[in-house]
Amino acid sequence: MGFRFRKTSSTLFPKKVQRSELRLFLGKLYFQWKRYLRWLCERKTFATKRLDTQTMEKEFPISVFKHHSPIYRKLKDVPMYLQENKKVNLSIALSKLNGLILEPGQVFSFWYLVGRPTKRKGYLPGMQLKNGGFVERTGGGLCQMANLIYWMTLHTPLTVKERWRHSFDIFPDSNRTLPFGSGATLSYNYIDLQIQNNTKQPFVLHLWINKGELNGEWKTDVIIPFAYTVYESYHAFHAEPWGGYTRRNTIRRKVFSKETKEMIEDQLVTENIAWMMYEPLLESQETLGKENT
Repeated sequence: MGFRFRKTSSTLFPKKVQRSELRLFLGKLYFQWKRYLRWLCERKTFATKRLDTQTMEKEFPISVFKHHSPIYRKLKDVPMYLQENKKVNLSIALSKLNGLILEPGQVFSFWYLVGRPTKRKGYLPGMQLKNGGFVERTGGGLCQMANLIYWMTLHTPLTVKERWRHSFDIFPDSNRTLPFGSGATLSYNYIDLQIQNNTKQPFVLHLWINKGELNGEWKTDVIIPFAYTVYESYHAFHAEPWGGYTRRNTIRRKVFSKETKEMIEDQLVTENIAWMMYEPLLESQETLGKENT
């Protein structure tokens, strides 16, 4: 992966602002209750029915797209017990999502299905990103589930209705296999991942954990006539006027006809901007060195 550097930004990123804990608390409370009101108004559109594994395999035999990601990652200054706790948290959330059937016109909402992650439900302290660092929070680590579902959805005809990105790039790339910014962040309940089925056929979400990896796939009952390729069309580090760097990229998706192999459309998926919490120069020099060898 190549990197570009720009001293000035064509689109200025808002300057980092330190807000008081009271303001953060009141703001979070406001947005949570606003979300509860939306849930009340939109509850009839949310998918809630789940199928058992046997029924799912029998009635929805076609796998549209599969993906998996490692649960355990060695990250600087992150204790490994938080990784163990994350596996527990993912298992609990998985039990609320696996087998979900998304009928035409329905909406998948992560938080509407999973609910608030609390100690009473068995959730453990896990890593949660906050203001450019990480803290221990009950239920931390569920973003990995959102990342997986979001990436899989980009390879289906389903529509991403709501997705949020991280405002900070915390760690340098370490064996990254997917484009930067191709995930989705969560915070109960106002920062959600929502997917809408605007097609004429149902889809089923299949999730499982095996050998230290989180696995998932979207399944259906009729073959999809399209294939999808998600790629990064732009990637650069920007030096901001008030100091520091932002990392920016653009993710696009090509839609192909399976029958003719021809490209039908090249769609914009998202444009990501995040404050970098590490020095980008060293990584860039190492990358350029590999490209020149």
